[in-house]
Amino acid sequence: MARNDRYANREPKDNLIKKTVAVNRVTKVVKGGRNMRFAALVVVGDGANRVGCGLGKAKEVPEAIEKATKAAQKSMITFSMKGDTIPHASQGIFGRGKVIMMPAPEGTGVIAGGAVRAVLEVTGLKNVRTKSIGTNNPINCVKATIEGLKQLRTAEEIAKIRGISVDQLAD
Repeated sequence: MARNDRYANREPKDNLIKKTVAVNRVTKVVKGGRNMRFAALVVVGDGANRVGCGLGKAKEVPEAIEKATKAAQKSMITFSMKGDTIPHASQGIFGRGKVIMMPAPEGTGVIAGGAVRAVLEVTGLKNVRTKSIGTNNPINCVKATIEGLKQLRTAEEIAKIRGISVDQLAD
C-alpha cells in the first residue's frame, strides 16, 4: 500500500466554506537571480460557529492556496454565537492589527471591510458591526478577528464556569 493510498478513503471536508483572502508574490534574491514564490492566505469556516485561517507558500498559486486551505482546516476554532450575531462586543489584537466587533440588530448585515468581512462570512454570522484599527495588513486583520472570536462567551457558559445560575449572573 502506497503512502498516499492510506488517506484516499478519508471523507473530504466539502461542507466547509473556503475564501481566499490574499495572494502575495514574494521574492528571494539569491546568487543566480530572484526566486519567485506565492503566499496565499485562506479562511475556512463551516457556516455555523467554526473558523480557521492558514497561510501557504509555493511556486504556483493553486498549490499555495491548497496548502493554506489545509493549514486553515487544522487550525479551526469554535466560538459562541447568539442567534446570527455575537453575544457581546469583543476586541481582538494581533500584532498592530486591532479589530473591534459589536453585535447588531436583525437586518443590519455584516458591516466589515476586506479581510475581516471574509472571516465573518465563512463563520455564519449575519448581523455584526466591526471596526479595524491600526493596520490593514490582511494577515494581521484576519488573525485579530479570530482572536476576538475566541473571546466570545454566552451568559450560560459564563454562569457554568462560575458555578452559578444565569439569574445570579445579572445581579
